[in-house]
Amino acid sequence: MFIGRWFGCLQCRKGTRMAENDAIRDDYEDKYLGGGEDDVTERLADIDDETAEARAQALLEGLEDYDLDEEDRALLGAWGFELDEEEEQLADPVVAIVGRPNVGKSTIINRILGRREAVVEDKPGVTRDRVSYKAEWLDKRFTLVDTGGWESDARGIDAQVADQAEIAVEQADVVILVVDARVGITASDEQIVRMLRRVKKPIILMANKIDDAHLEPEIYNLWSLGMGQPFPVSGLHGRGLADALDELLEVMPEHSQYAQPDAPGGPRRVALIGRPNVGKSSLLNKLAGSERAVVNDLAGTTRDPIDEVIELGGYPWRFIDTAGIRRRQHMAKGAEFYSSLRTQTALERSEVAVVLLDVSEPLSEQDVRIIQTAIDSGRAMVLAFNKWDTLDEERREMLEREIDRDLAHVKWAPRVNISAKTGWHKDKLVPALERSLESWDSRIPTGRLNAFLGELAAAHPHPLRGGKQPRILFGTQVSSRPPKFVLFTTGFLDPGYRRFITRRLRETFEFTGTPIEISMRVRERRSLGERQGGKTKKKGKSTRKR
Repeated sequence: MFIGRWFGCLQCRKGTRMAENDAIRDDYEDKYLGGGEDDVTERLADIDDETAEARAQALLEGLEDYDLDEEDRALLGAWGFELDEEEEQLADPVVAIVGRPNVGKSTIINRILGRREAVVEDKPGVTRDRVSYKAEWLDKRFTLVDTGGWESDARGIDAQVADQAEIAVEQADVVILVVDARVGITASDEQIVRMLRRVKKPIILMANKIDDAHLEPEIYNLWSLGMGQPFPVSGLHGRGLADALDELLEVMPEHSQYAQPDAPGGPRRVALIGRPNVGKSSLLNKLAGSERAVVNDLAGTTRDPIDEVIELGGYPWRFIDTAGIRRRQHMAKGAEFYSSLRTQTALERSEVAVVLLDVSEPLSEQDVRIIQTAIDSGRAMVLAFNKWDTLDEERREMLEREIDRDLAHVKWAPRVNISAKTGWHKDKLVPALERSLESWDSRIPTGRLNAFLGELAAAHPHPLRGGKQPRILFGTQVSSRPPKFVLFTTGFLDPGYRRFITRRLRETFEFTGTPIEISMRVRERRSLGERQGGKTKKKGKSTRKR
């Protein structure tokens, strides 16, 4: 195992460059800002909220002397909080779609959803886990559960896939059985039918791959399965699906008898991301207390994002286990390419990303890229170091130092040392998630923010640029999730100065576990005549920097 120098590898050039940027930041502060040491925090504590708001109002009024466009005024007026949407109190009915491998289940799901969600490839065994999607037909909402191909004599990973399909059937209100009408009834189809008869649930039989009318006679022998009327459909073209879905609505209950409704406000959404075989599915299973995802030593076992609502710390959390990001997206092929897209989608659906890293292997360029992907997505973040329990105390201390050095650019992210296999220290994950989400949700009152900026600029003025000193006129937080700030300035701020502001924002307001975005809007002062006449000369320039 590469433990002695886990981070000291040639693959980490990007991480090393980021660490070097941190050193450049410190050099900038030492050279231009006197090392950045001051008593700003103490002085800020002496300013009460009423005084801070009064100062901010005066600064805001002073902005009228500068060229402001409509977008500026919209930003300055957007200080309110977003309202949470109301959540349903009853769970939507659950529909499981089952069948043997490669009969077109995922293709049918994509057709029902109206978009390419489920990974589809022209070979058996692409879908492995049970994956849930929100679907709708004729204004009736339901949860559609895709499953891997079911075979009675499956072994190894295929047996685990079949087990997942059976669990999906047990937890569903209605089952859609898909058969390949062109192939006809097989021994596996008959085994599935016997399994479905035991559960005694409404069954919709879809005879897939009937791409045109002259193939419809192929469905008549399917009556012998005893599953009722077979509906001829084409997942590829959508033919016949409307009739089958109409029948589905007839037998589907108003609400699920098996699924649990989301809590008010909905569970917080967590994406488990990392390179293939790093332990994401093992961690999900350990947190859920059941075999929720197929786990195998084969890298890339998970293809689609898997959703699971798990109660931890007395609250529900929606965990999304994603396919591992193996290579750059433009280099990926087939199912791997679409799995990478699903990982991006899972990040977009999530609120916080848990990046899983394997301490038994060197940190790779993939790991660094995945961390950057999470940052770029604007989600809160927690770093989870898997297999930490396999290290002795001396090696742990060595790794702690190397993590501090080579992941310095994300030292704001909480770190959790765990074992996905045994569940060691899994209880430490929830406090880390809560800290990150609290920061991600946070808003700084405008008065308090401008008091901070004023004290910071007074203690550490921006260096002269071309004989002029850029000033910060006003600052506002335009949104949260993640926190985004806009600074109105008289000139461009150096990158080092922006990094300094970001660092001090984190320290002062405890932004732990969330990326921060700071944008600048450079505005010129209007002439006296224009100010008196209320005229506007020209729109100022804007620049944005994360």
